[in-house]
This record gives sequence, C-alpha cells and structure tokens, in this order.
Amino acid sequence: MGRELTHVDEKGVKMVEVGHKGEVFRKAVAKGRIKLKPETIELIKAGKTKKGNVIAAAQIAGILAVKRTPELIPLCHPIPLTGVDISFEFGDDYIEATCEVRATYKTGVEMEALTGVSVALLTIWDMVKAVEKDERGQYPVTRIEGIHVVEKVKEPPS
Repeated sequence: MGRELTHVDEKGVKMVEVGHKGEVFRKAVAKGRIKLKPETIELIKAGKTKKGNVIAAAQIAGILAVKRTPELIPLCHPIPLTGVDISFEFGDDYIEATCEVRATYKTGVEMEALTGVSVALLTIWDMVKAVEKDERGQYPVTRIEGIHVVEKVKEPPS
C-alpha cells in the first residue's frame, strides 16, 4: 500500500512524536533555479545592481529562513542546527541555488533545506525585479523552478 501519513490521524492534525528516537547526524541538500534575463545575470556577477550584493543578501536570507522553518511550516520541529551553507552557480540565463543543512537530532532537515533555497531564490527576485520587468510591468522571463531535495543523509552515531 505505502506509508501512512504521519501528521494526520482520526483526531486531526498532529506534530509527530520524536521523543523516543535517538539523535543521529542528519543532512539535507536542496536545489532550485531562478531564470533571469542574461543582462540581469551579468549585473549580478559584476556587482552592479542598485540594491547591493544580491548573492550575499540571498545567502543571509536563506540562512535566516532555515533557522525559522518551524515558524513557517506549522508541524516542523525546532531543530538544533549545526550548519547551513548556501551556494550559487551561474548559467547564462539562470542562477542555481543550493542549500545544505546539517544537524544531529531526532528528525530530518529536508524542510529546512527546501525553505532555505526557496527564500534565497525569492530574495534574488526581490533584488532584481526592477531590471527584470518589461515595459508593461510584467516579468516575462523571471521564474523560480525545480526546487527539490537532491540528497538526504541519516548516519547513526559512530
């Protein structure tokens, strides 16, 4: 049949009990892309956007989002994080963001990684929206796509 839903039962919605689980090393990596005009990519690379350093702002925003995931997604546990890294790769018409989150805890960190990459990409959009608009105020090229978990690690203590 498949796995049962863990956050819903006959009584309604619940936060899953993890108190009985042991703490293990957890890591999750998520990726996503923002499509932009090639000239916008060049402005970002050259550090010539009016709002400042787009990549630094996106990294900070993504890290803050990771730390606040349980405030945004109601059934996520607050997790004592041990590390967060957000990096970017440039294509001709896109920027790919990668968010890696690490913790030693009782539950995984994939929601944190997905939240971090999402907010990093949203921050890029916010910082370049003025140059991405067309004459009608629309965004014909700009889009965020492909946000997904690319790696999930659960290692028992050694």
